[in-house]
Amino acid sequence: MTQQMETARRVPLSRDRVLEAAVRLADEVGIELVSMRRLAQELGVVPMALYKHVANKEELLDGMVGTLVGEIDPPVGDAGWKTAVKLRVLSARRALLRHPWGRPVLESRTNRTPAVLGYMDSFIAMFLAGGFSVDLTHHVMHALGSRMWGFTQELFDDPAGQAAGGQAEMHPEVQAAMYREMAARYPSILQVAMAATHDDGQVVGQGCDDQFEFEFALDLLLDGFERLHHQDWTSKRAKLDQGWSDAIG
Repeated sequence: MTQQMETARRVPLSRDRVLEAAVRLADEVGIELVSMRRLAQELGVVPMALYKHVANKEELLDGMVGTLVGEIDPPVGDAGWKTAVKLRVLSARRALLRHPWGRPVLESRTNRTPAVLGYMDSFIAMFLAGGFSVDLTHHVMHALGSRMWGFTQELFDDPAGQAAGGQAEMHPEVQAAMYREMAARYPSILQVAMAATHDDGQVVGQGCDDQFEFEFALDLLLDGFERLHHQDWTSKRAKLDQGWSDAIG
C-alpha cells in the first residue's frame, strides 16, 4: 500500500486523473462514500491538492458524469436514425450498468455541463438527420425522457411493488399473509407483479427495469416515432403557429 501511494505521488496530478480515480472509487464503495478527503487518500495527496483541479464536490460529480458520458458510443454514421438511436441508448445503458452510481448522480445534476449538452445535442441530431421535423423531434425528446440516458422510472419501482414481487426477505407466513391481503385488495396488481421475472444483473437502480422490459418499451417508442415521421405528423401548436405566420405573412 505504501509503495502504491509513493508511486501515485510521483505521477503528476491532473483533472483527468482525479476524475478517473473518483469514478473507480464510486464503483468500488458507492457514491455516498466518495468525498474529497477519501479521494485524496486514494491518490496519495492532501485534499487541498484536489481543489486545483475541481473546485468542490459538485464540480467533481459533474466531471464524473462527463467521464461516464465519454464512455457512451458515438452515433453510428452509416445506420438509419432508428438503429442509430437504439444503439446509442443501449450503449448509455451499458455505461450505467458499469457504474451504478451514474443514475442518481445524473438525476441530481442541475447544471447542464458541456458533456451533457454535447450528448443531448448529438442525440437530437440523429433524429434531425433522419428527416424528422424540429416539431416532431421536440415531442420525441419529451417522450424519451431519461430513456435517452439508458434508464427510466418503472411501474413497480417502489417498496410496494418489490414486496408484491416477493423480492423482500420475510418470514414465509408473513409473506403468505401479505399475498392474501394483496389478492383481496389489489388482485390485478398482484397478478401482474407475480407474473414478472427479472434479471438482477440487468437492473439499473432498484425495481423492475431489466433489459427485456427496457428494450421492449424502447422499441415501442421508436416504432411510434417512425409511424408519425412517415405520416408527416405536426402538433396542433405547430399548425396554429404556422397558420398565424401565414396569415401575417
